[in-house]
Amino acid sequence: MVRMSGHSDSGNNGGGGSRTHRDTAQVDMPMAPPQRTGPVGGVRGSNPVPPKPALTGPVPLPADGRSDASPLVRTVERHLDEILAAVPQPDAIELAVLDAQGLLCAEDVVSSRALPAFDQAALEGYAARAEDVAPASVRQPVELAVVGESVAGVDAPAAIGPGLALKVSAGAMLPAGADVVVPSVWTDRGAARVLVQAGPPAGSYVRRTGDDVAPGDSAVQVGTPIGPAQISLLAAVGRERVLVRPRPRVVVLSAGTELVDVSATPSPGQVVDVNSYALAAAARDAGADAYRSGILPSDPRRLAEVLESQLLRSDLVLISGTVASGGFDLVQEALAQLGEMRFSQVAMHPGPAQGFGRLGRDDVPVICVPGEPVGALVSFEVFVRPAIRLMLGKRQLFRRTVQAISGQQLLSPLGYRQYLHGTVMRHPDGGYVVEPVGDATDALLARMARANCLIVIDEDVTEVAAGGLVTVMPLLLGG
Repeated sequence: MVRMSGHSDSGNNGGGGSRTHRDTAQVDMPMAPPQRTGPVGGVRGSNPVPPKPALTGPVPLPADGRSDASPLVRTVERHLDEILAAVPQPDAIELAVLDAQGLLCAEDVVSSRALPAFDQAALEGYAARAEDVAPASVRQPVELAVVGESVAGVDAPAAIGPGLALKVSAGAMLPAGADVVVPSVWTDRGAARVLVQAGPPAGSYVRRTGDDVAPGDSAVQVGTPIGPAQISLLAAVGRERVLVRPRPRVVVLSAGTELVDVSATPSPGQVVDVNSYALAAAARDAGADAYRSGILPSDPRRLAEVLESQLLRSDLVLISGTVASGGFDLVQEALAQLGEMRFSQVAMHPGPAQGFGRLGRDDVPVICVPGEPVGALVSFEVFVRPAIRLMLGKRQLFRRTVQAISGQQLLSPLGYRQYLHGTVMRHPDGGYVVEPVGDATDALLARMARANCLIVIDEDVTEVAAGGLVTVMPLLLGG
């Protein structure tokens, strides 16, 4: 298995080295002069005072620090693979071509038409015979008699003979016998007779019948993303509807007795339910049809009714807050009555508490993520986004990553894969530079909103020196 993980080229107390990553590729980022708080790998900074190392995360694991040293702690890969192996791929549906934009084609669209449907001019000029205009030059132009004009949407004269030309507009039908279009700029633009000052070779500026698509050709193939160009082609071959892989229906729920809706004023001890908004937005950005169902009720009967109804309308249910200890046992019990749910600790930070199962009569995947907003969105990136893209039929399940120079020293707990929010930018001298956003005194949501990437530090890396390399996952919208 390949792994998404960071590495350090110096100061690695955990014995980690260079690792492979899931779908790693270069990503272009806006170029900007990096803002420095200290020296970075040969890049001179503006502040000579070395920054404090960034250290967040749980207490290191005991024994040898490996996340599989304890049966109660799972690796990121193990939990992710279990989810990806269980998520269904919804059946293809037929949509109007405009509604299919952004989805993957689920059929081979075979054209019954020729494109173009007739020989036509590629630009404005004069249709002629190539042998008649071949000797033309500026000093010795060739004179031809103009027998008429052909415009788009109107039949052209049946044929032209030697010494004759037909004035044509772009897209106009060509007469039989014409095998070249002389651009108007190469002529004197005559009406009854025209002087041709250059003769293009046969076939120039002519679109022949079926040059683009012949009857029986595959116009759009299975697995092709449908964008504006594909919609244009589908319309040209006469397809009003097309079979596509649909957007998965994702329902987002939040659990917690302390939660209130955004329209309410929180009392002491209460917090606004931000997760249902953030996770629904993230699911839409990943390509799903996301529905924010809001806060789960605390009444056991009503809670069971809500969960059962959402399982009936969903391809995937995403719940935040249900895997914490203590106050959410009621939700966990309600889920357990609908099928087998596994709640476990995953060797990652933030968001180590995770849950997954397939519930209801249709075995709908249910993914549970932490209630803490930063941990919830990080968990979405690691586990939920790849699942949605798999359901969409995408080949590229994971964010593309880059290797970047760390702008400051980073510390990480042994045995946990750490995801730090940061800002990555392209350095004028080449490559990428990244720094974590803020420090432990910053508000978490504000810090997350300023970030444009996740810095990924592998489980067996405890320190990345300033100037060391780390894996960075740019958080591009729709990427």
